[in-house]
Amino acid sequence: MSDAPLIAVDIGNSSTKIGWFDLSGNPSAKKLPRPLATSKFPTGKLPPDGFVNSLPAESSQWRIVSVHREGTRILSNWIEVNRGQDAVHVIDRQDLPVVVRVDFPERVSLDRLAAAVAANVLRATNSTAIVIGAGSAITVNLIAQDGAFEGGVILPGFRMSAEALYGADLLPLAVFAPNDAPPAVVGKNTEDAIRSGLFWGAVGAVREVVARISESCAKPPDIFVTGGDLRQFTQHLGDQATFVPDMVLSGIAVAATCSGSPPGKE
Repeated sequence: MSDAPLIAVDIGNSSTKIGWFDLSGNPSAKKLPRPLATSKFPTGKLPPDGFVNSLPAESSQWRIVSVHREGTRILSNWIEVNRGQDAVHVIDRQDLPVVVRVDFPERVSLDRLAAAVAANVLRATNSTAIVIGAGSAITVNLIAQDGAFEGGVILPGFRMSAEALYGADLLPLAVFAPNDAPPAVVGKNTEDAIRSGLFWGAVGAVREVVARISESCAKPPDIFVTGGDLRQFTQHLGDQATFVPDMVLSGIAVAATCSGSPPGKE
């Protein structure tokens, strides 16, 4: 990769996250790159007014991980109009330096794999890792001792679960914002009861999944939590759990500078 600034993009089903990195020089393979700045807006919408002025002034390289084709098309058109000097590449599985040991590797969403790439920088030597992420869904993924992505668990996210309950007669749409304090377990009204179920039900499910995955590991795995919806989870997952913001964006940055065989390749 050239010394041009990297603009990493994670296009999810509900939101698009963008972060830019200065990867000039020789980034350390042992240190996870972190974005200098980030922005977020709804997927399928144009970036907010003035967004272009916050991007690096010089020509940059865009690397896009996406699970939303229309969101990719809209953003790509915006880049062409507003940043015509930039190079744009939509990442596929071959761009991500991680071996995928699942039944259908081509079906694994690339945001999960990008987070696994970041986890391989963060995890201790010869340690397994569990990566917990949140978007439209909550995912719990296992990274093997040799760095391969082994698969995991997919649960409905907060918004998806709330909308499913809202479909029932007389139940309101309850909103749980990422920065809200954990709700009281015993809700004193219907909305608070739903919020409690969304949060503590997810905590219980994730803890159970993590415990069962950990049983298959030779020693306790490193646990990384990412995604705004899960910041509050970390304190409930034990001392080995660490919140790492923007793991997908950082994984894209790692992939952009990586050379050699991916972890897990025999």
